Amino acid sequence: MIRDITIGQYYRADSCIHKLDPRTKLIATMVYVVVLFIINDIYTYAFSIAVLAAAIILSKVPLKFIMRGIKSILFIIILTGILNLFTTRGTHILWQFGILKMTLEGAVMAAKMVVRLIILIICSSLLTLTTTPIELTDGIEYLLKPFRRFGVPAGEIAMMMSIALRFIPTLLDETDKIIKAQQARCADFDTGGLKEKAKSLIPVLVPLFISAFRRADELATAMEARCYRGGDGRTRMKNMEFGKNDYRCMIVLVLFVAITIIMMLVL
Repeated sequence: MIRDITIGQYYRADSCIHKLDPRTKLIATMVYVVVLFIINDIYTYAFSIAVLAAAIILSKVPLKFIMRGIKSILFIIILTGILNLFTTRGTHILWQFGILKMTLEGAVMAAKMVVRLIILIICSSLLTLTTTPIELTDGIEYLLKPFRRFGVPAGEIAMMMSIALRFIPTLLDETDKIIKAQQARCADFDTGGLKEKAKSLIPVLVPLFISAFRRADELATAMEARCYRGGDGRTRMKNMEFGKNDYRCMIVLVLFVAITIIMMLVL
């Protein structure tokens, strides 16, 4: 389960998606997510899924590897579906037992929320799988530049976000090692009730927090030793430049939004 989380990992491949400018991928992801929360019928959902499927094929990232990220939050997806199923009010009652009531409107809402969450996770995973942490940092910093006039530290925010994404797989590996070490010492994480299972996680969380603080201190020392200074004047090893594929991607993005709006108005 620990190794099933794909957000924050980078999958090396030679694809047109990998070669896109990070700003293009960030803008495309944000627009796609906004559209995802606006659409509300089966036709626009099918069209959005088809566009995402095309992006996955072009990225050359195995679908099986991307879908691994669904396993880690399967409980949250199921819980979200159940909550929407029994809390959405409607007139067409499908099943009722006491205060529990399942309606047709609730079933439709639950299905939409589950599909929306799955698509959102796949889309986010595709962004990090095809973009290195350094590229993400540069792209986020560039997109946050207009907010500097309002006192927003764009460089620092971008660096924190990229470090957080970069250390997700590192901390997951550390957690997996700690769990295996505790199991070798006859620790039991599977038996007992909820309270016992929560107590059994203490021997895992304590060394994990200590390791996380130690890594953060080592990273801060390394950045200071290299005279890192954020903000204006910081140079980059590779300058970002929009290419032909980036402009093509923007055209496809505009067409995607336009077609989605037309489908919402006509269908």
